[in-house]
Amino acid sequence: MNLLKALAAVSSLTLVSRVLGFVRDAIIARVFGAGFATDAFFVAFKLPNLLRRIFAEGAFSQAFVPVLAEYRREKSEDETRAFLAHVAGLLTLALVGVTALGMLAAPWVIWVSAPGFAKEADKFALTVDLLRITFPYILFISLSSLAGSILNTWRQFSVPAFTPTLLNVSFIACSLLLAPYFDPPVLVLAWAVFIGGLAQLCYQLPYLKRIGMLAWPRLNLKDAAVWRVVKLMGPAIFGVSIAQVSLVINTIFASFLVSGSVSWMYYADRLMEFPTGILGVALGTILLPSLSRHAADKSAGEYSKLLDWGIRLSLLLAIPASVGLAVMAKPLISTLFMYGRFTELDAEMTRQALVAYAVGLTGLIMVKVLAPGFYARQDIKTPVKVGIFTLAMTQLMNLAFVWHLKHAGLALAIGLAALINAIALLVLLIRRDIYRPQPGWAGFALKVTLASAAMAGALWALETWLPGNWTGHAWQRALWLGGHLCAAATAYFAVLFALGLRPRHFIRREA
Repeated sequence: MNLLKALAAVSSLTLVSRVLGFVRDAIIARVFGAGFATDAFFVAFKLPNLLRRIFAEGAFSQAFVPVLAEYRREKSEDETRAFLAHVAGLLTLALVGVTALGMLAAPWVIWVSAPGFAKEADKFALTVDLLRITFPYILFISLSSLAGSILNTWRQFSVPAFTPTLLNVSFIACSLLLAPYFDPPVLVLAWAVFIGGLAQLCYQLPYLKRIGMLAWPRLNLKDAAVWRVVKLMGPAIFGVSIAQVSLVINTIFASFLVSGSVSWMYYADRLMEFPTGILGVALGTILLPSLSRHAADKSAGEYSKLLDWGIRLSLLLAIPASVGLAVMAKPLISTLFMYGRFTELDAEMTRQALVAYAVGLTGLIMVKVLAPGFYARQDIKTPVKVGIFTLAMTQLMNLAFVWHLKHAGLALAIGLAALINAIALLVLLIRRDIYRPQPGWAGFALKVTLASAAMAGALWALETWLPGNWTGHAWQRALWLGGHLCAAATAYFAVLFALGLRPRHFIRREA
């Protein structure tokens, strides 16, 4: 299997989802603006989304995929299907309990996660209502992620990559068609989350049946392999929770700042998720099953070479993305969001947060590649220890930055912490002889640096000599932004090509 081709397929489908995500956010910004109601929704949505990352895409997949890869290699199809049924049974039981508890305890959850909202009774009550509607999302999306992990292990990468599109379609349809029928209108966003989560689960079930792995949940507490996954999940939950706790703490800080701060950070974070999803998440998705297979085969050399491939490819694309987001922050925000009730002040405040976030974009993407280097070996404790250190550094930086930089200081703390996290993981992989850098790193680093500088220069020249009208009609902004992005990509890849870097250098085949 050509991993570069698989990555291109996953990234392309992720791109479709992200583009629809921007359409979604542009519509939300235009219909609801950035203020009282959107702050309430984003806080309510953040909590089940946080649990999704912990239980589903985070801890569960990290613990589950390596064991499933080993099971698929060593056990029969019937044994593997039974294992999946038992895992699904225990996961469903746990999620139903978490969902019910979250809905009942919604007022206390909001009081803890956004205490600043308690000063405004209407805002607090609205957030509680929104949370109760969105909380079942954790049940649907976690089971959806279980299905996606199975499909990825069977190298059916395209289906899980397309699945998130359904949530964005739900948001867009509900916002445009149903908002006038709700009072307050923002409630429609919560129901969009509910519908989207259910749709993502149902969409993948036929594909599981096609590969013969549609196993309906059955509870079997005597299955040793299930408890092995649970044992691995313990430190994994703690490790993933560290990163998510950092986001919650940032929300707590932001809830005490001026109204709109939560929304400004949300819109900036959405722009960050575009390259993070297309590059980082896609690479992590491709790497984990293959790394797990090499770990099971004890192929240390191939394991290290695969990691090297992932690291180089991530840097090749992450560094220019980071530079581009920082330089083009205002044009991006103006083109995507500055319509209707989303004002020029909102655009400027969001720009400040985005520039601060962009500092750590390379780190965020690198973590998605480096962490599987430990997870595939069923070593989850090491990333946990690094995460604890990163969390402590994030909070120290929050305290140092928030008083002067406000919401942008909170974003900067997250960005710098991501770089610290990535560097620490890389150093540990090298020290433990898990990853051995392949020859040619000095030349590769020089080429990427020069190409990124050329790209930044091209963007600066365009803005200096041919400044765009970022307050004009939407189609004018989109055309001008598209021209800037094409010029940036041309400058970057032209310099790489001139320096001798070719696509064939990144072709990687796995049996």
